[in-house]
Amino acid sequence: MTSPDPAFYHPAPRAQQFCSQCGHALSREIPPDDNRIRDLCHHCGAVHYQNPRNVVGVVPILGDRVLLCRRAIEPRYGKWTLPAGFMELGETTEQGAERENQEESGARIEIQSLLTVIDVPLVNQVHLYYLADVLGPDLAPGPETLEAAFFALDEIPWNELAFRTVSTTLEHYLQDRARGDFPTHHYAINLRFPD
Repeated sequence: MTSPDPAFYHPAPRAQQFCSQCGHALSREIPPDDNRIRDLCHHCGAVHYQNPRNVVGVVPILGDRVLLCRRAIEPRYGKWTLPAGFMELGETTEQGAERENQEESGARIEIQSLLTVIDVPLVNQVHLYYLADVLGPDLAPGPETLEAAFFALDEIPWNELAFRTVSTTLEHYLQDRARGDFPTHHYAINLRFPD
């Protein structure tokens, strides 16, 4: 079996056309006692709410080096990122971050603390990154990663990073490391990462 083109994978569309309860066509309007446009089914009465998606990940540190993964999937194919991805049902944010790290880098880690919480309303997401100690140099990247590598802190490939949430999280880590204090940073990003 051949591998599909990396551009093949796309998340399910946010807007629905048909009701997942009964299969009838949906309309977009404000339901009674609500204040936002929703996908409504006039056949069975279902209201299809859309909520932000959580992206969870880690800032994996081994001594004075950070672990980054080069993406084998779109968006931002071939760019470097922190191990992260969408949280799954039935897991905590920390469990999701550990799972994403294992899937993308294969590194053994121990999570320390929550470093950043980033609201990204432009794409209806919230990103959470945990600071993590890497417990050894062995890596085993999964199929979503072209390669995983450790970078000295002064050699981070800033111009090749995939997302602003990654670059700002790394900036906070470097500033916190210089101070010797790692508080949780909560902020919003409203602009796309430049190409």
